[in-house]
Amino acid sequence: MQKYKLVCFDVDGTLIDNLTFSWQIFHDYFQTDKHKREDARRKFFNKEITYKQWAEHDIELWKERNAKKSDFFRAMSHLKLMKGAIETLNELKKRNFRLAIISGSLNVILEKFIPDYEKIFDDVFLSRIYFDEDGNISKVEATEFDMDTKVLALKKIAEREKISLKQCVFVGDYLNDLKIIKEAGLGIAFNCQYEELKKAADVVIEKKDLREILRYII
Repeated sequence: MQKYKLVCFDVDGTLIDNLTFSWQIFHDYFQTDKHKREDARRKFFNKEITYKQWAEHDIELWKERNAKKSDFFRAMSHLKLMKGAIETLNELKKRNFRLAIISGSLNVILEKFIPDYEKIFDDVFLSRIYFDEDGNISKVEATEFDMDTKVLALKKIAEREKISLKQCVFVGDYLNDLKIIKEAGLGIAFNCQYEELKKAADVVIEKKDLREILRYII
């Protein structure tokens, strides 16, 4: 009998290589106002605005720059799928694990690198940008589950599926994964540069090949 039933992934730096913050890549590409960005960031960390408000604020900055869907894809030209990502997901799927994404990243990243991600993952928690037929941003759905609240998404899935947190795996690389890595039955720090996260994790994987996680899960 499988010890684990649910495997959750971060996106930036975990499923996608050459990437720390997807949002920063787009801000750099669209050359948005740095002061406005910093002001919103400060307000969030001072608890003056919610994460959702912060995300919506930043997406508005892209709209001001007349950002089109094709521009987002061009901004990602230097990124690539993490080595072994598809093989890992296929293997877990084949063995009937539930798969989830819990990330502060954006749907456009997955659309480019894992176009059929909605079929692969049973649950997807991330921010979504929708475009009209001309490629303009038409609608935004900012996630409520980033930073410390990532763990709430994990608990939400576990409760609905009647799975204990001990049967859940989380794979991530950044400090916003700290709380969820501690709560998951198996917390894997993958491609991680942060000692605090490595110390909190059950397993640390330095090699940039996602297939390395399989031996700990299966």
